[in-house]
Amino acid sequence: MKAAEREKRSSGAIGWMAGHSVTANLLMLVLLVGGIIFSLKIKKEVFPDFELDRVNITVPYPGASPEEIERGILLAIEEAIVDLEGIKKVMSTADEGVARVTAEIHEGEDIQAIGQDIKNEVDRITSFPEEAEEPQVVIAKRKRFVVSLALYGNESERVLRELAEVVRDRLLQDPAITQVELVGVRPLEISIEIPQNNLRSYNLTLGEVAQRIRQASVELPGGAIKSESGDILVRIKDRRDYGREFAHIPIVTTQDGTQILLEDIANTRDGFAETDNFATYNGKQAVLIEVYRVGDQTPTSVSQAVRQQLAIINSQVLPKGVALESRYDRSDIYQQRMDLLLTNGYLGLGLVFILLAIFLEARLAFWVSLGIPISFLGSMLILVVLGVSINLVSMFAFIVTLGIVVDDAIVVGENIYYHHQAGLPWFEAAVSGAREIAMPVTFSVLTNMVAFMPIFFVPGFMGKVFKQIPIVVISVFAISLIESLFILPAHLGHRKERTRSGLFAWLHNSQQRFSRFFSRMVQTRYGPFLDLALHYRYVTISIGLAVLLVTGGYIKSGRMGFELFPKVESDYAKVTAVLPFGTAFQKTAKVQEKLVSVAQKVVAQNGGDRLSEGIFAVITGNQAEVRLYLTPPGERPISTAQVTELWRTEVGIIPGLESIKFESDAGGPGRGAALSVELSHRDVTVLQRASAELAEALAFYPEAVDIDDGFSPGKHQLDFQITPEGRSLGLTSQEVARQVRHAYYGAEALRQQRGRNEIKVMVRLPRDERTSEYNLEEMILRTPAGSEIPLREAVDVKRGRAYTTIDRRDGRRIVTVTADVRPRSKTGLILGSVKSETLPDLQQRYPGLTFTFEGRQADRRESTQSLMRGLMMALIVIYAMLAVPFNSYIQPLIIMLSIPFGIVGAVIGHLLMGFSLSVMSLFGVVALSGVVVNDSLVLIDFANRKHRTGLGRHQAVREAGIHRFRPILLTSLTTFGGLAPMIFETSRQARFLIPMAVSLGFGIIFATLITLLLVPTLYLIVEDIKRLFRADELSDQPVA
Repeated sequence: MKAAEREKRSSGAIGWMAGHSVTANLLMLVLLVGGIIFSLKIKKEVFPDFELDRVNITVPYPGASPEEIERGILLAIEEAIVDLEGIKKVMSTADEGVARVTAEIHEGEDIQAIGQDIKNEVDRITSFPEEAEEPQVVIAKRKRFVVSLALYGNESERVLRELAEVVRDRLLQDPAITQVELVGVRPLEISIEIPQNNLRSYNLTLGEVAQRIRQASVELPGGAIKSESGDILVRIKDRRDYGREFAHIPIVTTQDGTQILLEDIANTRDGFAETDNFATYNGKQAVLIEVYRVGDQTPTSVSQAVRQQLAIINSQVLPKGVALESRYDRSDIYQQRMDLLLTNGYLGLGLVFILLAIFLEARLAFWVSLGIPISFLGSMLILVVLGVSINLVSMFAFIVTLGIVVDDAIVVGENIYYHHQAGLPWFEAAVSGAREIAMPVTFSVLTNMVAFMPIFFVPGFMGKVFKQIPIVVISVFAISLIESLFILPAHLGHRKERTRSGLFAWLHNSQQRFSRFFSRMVQTRYGPFLDLALHYRYVTISIGLAVLLVTGGYIKSGRMGFELFPKVESDYAKVTAVLPFGTAFQKTAKVQEKLVSVAQKVVAQNGGDRLSEGIFAVITGNQAEVRLYLTPPGERPISTAQVTELWRTEVGIIPGLESIKFESDAGGPGRGAALSVELSHRDVTVLQRASAELAEALAFYPEAVDIDDGFSPGKHQLDFQITPEGRSLGLTSQEVARQVRHAYYGAEALRQQRGRNEIKVMVRLPRDERTSEYNLEEMILRTPAGSEIPLREAVDVKRGRAYTTIDRRDGRRIVTVTADVRPRSKTGLILGSVKSETLPDLQQRYPGLTFTFEGRQADRRESTQSLMRGLMMALIVIYAMLAVPFNSYIQPLIIMLSIPFGIVGAVIGHLLMGFSLSVMSLFGVVALSGVVVNDSLVLIDFANRKHRTGLGRHQAVREAGIHRFRPILLTSLTTFGGLAPMIFETSRQARFLIPMAVSLGFGIIFATLITLLLVPTLYLIVEDIKRLFRADELSDQPVA
């Protein structure tokens, strides 16, 4: 009879697995061992890799002004691609000498096909200026930076450049290093400079000299001789790679037969292009070398390879007085943050086990806790197939699930424990307990999965970064459900009662005493309090609604503050100073020197070597940038933000700057200006005035710093128009432009490869004949008839200014006004004021002016709208999933009552922890919506089962509250315990992730109180309403 009864209990999937422990153990081993193997193979990186959904078009037009580039290139490209399907928006920029167009593609479109369509359309354009170079159309790729090296010393630019190339080649010899680039170096160039007098003496033009050089520098195959002994290749080889090799090229032959060589009329300089680029490290000239990872390379493996090569290069390759140092190693950041996440994970796991051991017992706690590693490692089998990597985001997702993942195991294990305490043997208790709770547990896990799904559909950059969170969470939950219903009952069902002694007996007895004490507390404290709440249920629900209204009003008031993402401090502080275009290099250098000297002063006053590891400075045209590299976060005496503020204060106001910007934040979604307003108008003058006035309005807010009106007066410009005298001599605008361009920019004679570098050979006037307007006015033009005329007599000159940069979006000119906000929580208040007052006033005074909020505001708008839509859909799906098993329209609403109160808890948590709301907070709130319904679901299910046994609704819900108090409290405490180390983490590296943990952790705790009080209260209120309607129906029936 017992065997038949046991066989009956063993029927069904849960019973069969409980009765076949070998199968359950083998399944556990497959998940554990398979997970370990796959975890070793899974790709590891700092952030998830993804496509940028952008196609970049670049057209170099050397020497051209932005206006020329806009007219000649940008408008043509925009018109060519505007009607292509799949393009979301087109952003164009005209800088001096180059046109850039970026086409952003709608997500889900075939970017390869669209990229080819764009290339085809651009290739069809025939109106580009003759001097413009070949358009480059490429699909944007993310470069995965790992290490930045500084090569510096008391050597010339040429020597350092040559040594940098030697270093690059040496690094690339290591099989673990694949991509190395030199940064901040000037392009190599051979400049052939011919004075005007020499040109006039031999009746030459710069263009003709360039042509002679081109003709004399040839390397072409000439075919092959088919001889009896074999083929002999024929090759014309007159290639010249270095400047000295051009000296003996014949340029012209005089009447007496004398050959005039290039060296007779020109000076040849084999050096660098004429750009104002200059870099220093710790006061010495420097070259930056950046190392990237490709494919499946990990940041750690690349970094280790670089460090090994670094020691060899310094000792064996570099000469005395030149050093190579690692300045910025992203693998350190990767390792620090990974260690941080793992440490918090281990602490969370420990807290979960301790809580389980206190409320249940040690062995039961062990088997329940074992579900965590089984679920985590088992999920690796799914994640590898889905292409998910181990990175900061996916690791955080594991921590998010740490406390939640054992909820189902806790509910199942506690119910099995309850049945065993009621007198059933362990096997029968395991089968009965698991079966009884299987339906609510399954649906609670499914609601958890649905709640995380909206994060998967967040569009744009943030969606690409964080879509791995729901993938990881759902994978872990799926394995967790299998473990809790099929593996855990098998382990608990085959337990044997053992006689305990010593420490184990003391621990068991202590736990049992606590369990009895806890049960008494539930009966004597919570029971009467629940009775009171149920008796005054309308007062109780009114108090709950009042709390909701107060919280909603506080959020609406804007006092909470909202920022896109919490900022993460960088390991260096940076300042960028922009001077007017055309500023002499010496002036820019003086500004840079001041920034460097102030940085040194700040370092000396705040720890010296304990604070700073070095200062890198670079000048690029009219821009000076200084980076102050800091020691690791745990070692530096003050934070990066404090360094930046001290630096800003000490620098003060520098006269003559267009803008200056101080930065202390690492890259990623939290970086960038807090405010970014894009203005557009057909009239450029109106656009300039409006942007200046908006910048002035922002300056009234003391929290607004680093304000930039987006406009720059640009370089002085001379515009030429042919005079009647010039035209009478046969000169045309094209001919004058060509001769002036050759004299000042240069006539390109050759472009060829020298090693890894492309070298231009340019022919132009000497620098001392290109330094003043007088030189230009006295420049001699050659007419088609061979006569000469000074430029001042051939053209009229009009002075003006050239725009430094012209930005366009979707076919219209724009100017972007930006500002940062300190503290970031004030961004919403300033934004609201600007949107409601300043911008409408500008539109009233400048009809036709339009504005949009771009940058962080656009990301915030796009993300929050998507999350809210996703949350609504998730709530609808959760409601449907609850309505099916409960066969009720009303009870799912009672269960979902805990969701808004969970949000109240999230808000309270942010206030207590000193955080503003952010998109990461919203991620936590969205995920919270599924997690908080679990406890309510189990409570209502228990009440329904008790009611079906004959108990009244009041008694049934009271028993449900008392009986489910322990698992509800335990699941909430373990969820909070799993997240607690992250919530209370003080490291600045964790600030990026903490708000989501705060939303989940505090939301769960607050929702627990609601579940234990308001859900039973609302359960009875619904019954009151039902009775009222039934009474009305009876009163409407006619009297017989």
